[in-house]
Amino acid sequence: MSSSDARVALITGTNRGSGKAIAEELRDRGYRILSLNRTLAGQDWLGEYGCDLADPAQIAKAAGQALADAGRLDVCVSNAVDRVFDPIADLSGADWERLVSINLSACFHLVKAVLPALRAGRGSFVAMGSHAGTRYFEGGAAYSATKAGLKALVETLLLEERRNGVRACLVSPGAIANLDGDESPHKMSTRSVARCVATIVDSWPRDLVVGEIEVRPADLAEPPITGIDRLLHV
Repeated sequence: MSSSDARVALITGTNRGSGKAIAEELRDRGYRILSLNRTLAGQDWLGEYGCDLADPAQIAKAAGQALADAGRLDVCVSNAVDRVFDPIADLSGADWERLVSINLSACFHLVKAVLPALRAGRGSFVAMGSHAGTRYFEGGAAYSATKAGLKALVETLLLEERRNGVRACLVSPGAIANLDGDESPHKMSTRSVARCVATIVDSWPRDLVVGEIEVRPADLAEPPITGIDRLLHV
C-alpha cells in the first residue's frame, strides 16, 4: 500500500501514555498517524501538529492543516486529558475551566473540525472516557464532570451521524498504568487499552456500531465489597 493509500488516524495526546500506545497500535496496523500535541515528542512517525487543546482556534487550525496534508481521515481518537483531584472547596476556578476546556470542550471542537472528513471516509470517532464519569469520588468533581459530559456528547454524535456513515464510540476504561514505570498488576496496560481501541475501529464488522464499551482491570487489588457492606464505604 502506498503512503497516499494508507488509512489515516488523527489522535490527540500521543506524546505519552495511552495516546502513544494507541498511535503505535494503529501504526502497526498500517495507519498513517497524525497527532495534535501541546508538548511535542519529536518522533517523525507521530505526524505531530502543535496544538493547545484548551484553545478552540488552535484545534481548528491544527486539525485543518493535518487533514489538508493527509487528504483523508479514517479514524479520529480524542484522547488527551488533564487531571486535577482537589476537593470542591479547594478547586480553583482556573483549574475547573481548564479541565472543562481540555477534557470536554476540546472534544466538541475536534468533532466540528473533522466531521466533514469522517463523513467522506465513512470513518470512526472514538473518545476516551473513564469510569470516573459514572463512579464519582472525593476530589474528582472536575474530572468526573467532564468525563460524564463526554458520554452525552458521543452518544448524541452517534445518533446524529450514524446515517452519514460515521461511527462514534465512547471507550470507558478503569485504572490504566499510564505513568512511566507503573507496572501494577491491578491496572490495565496502555498496550491493552490501545488494542481495544484499534479493534473497535479496525476489526469489527461494518454493519455493527459500538456506541460505548467499558473495560476494567482483570485483577483486583483486594476482594470487592459486596452486599450491605457497601454501605460502610459510601
